[in-house]
Amino acid sequence: VQLQASGGGLVQAGGSLRLSCLASTRTFSRYLMGWFRQAPGKEREHLAAISFNGGSTWYADSVKGRFTISRDNAKKTAYLQMDSLKPEDTAVYYCAADWSLDEEVVAPVYDYWGQGTLVTVSS
Repeated sequence: VQLQASGGGLVQAGGSLRLSCLASTRTFSRYLMGWFRQAPGKEREHLAAISFNGGSTWYADSVKGRFTISRDNAKKTAYLQMDSLKPEDTAVYYCAADWSLDEEVVAPVYDYWGQGTLVTVSS
């Protein structure tokens, strides 16, 4: 499975971006999808996850209420809508996939990773 993240760029604080993650597999609908980020000098942070059918989502406290994860199984794409962006959101953002048909997002173990897309938020 190959994952291609896109949509990053430079945005002013308070602005919005939508990241996309296109999967190469025909069985995309059987994967839980997640988004992570890693800022320079910091550990990778798990931001959001969505179950295989979109029925369940999870968010880290740092992005809850500002970021929204979604998916379109017909397009084999997961999205991360990022609103009210802050300079501290600056990082490389990655998507990842976990083979899981669990109805709920519970302790995902990701098998595949995308290459990352850079988001820079200016103050």
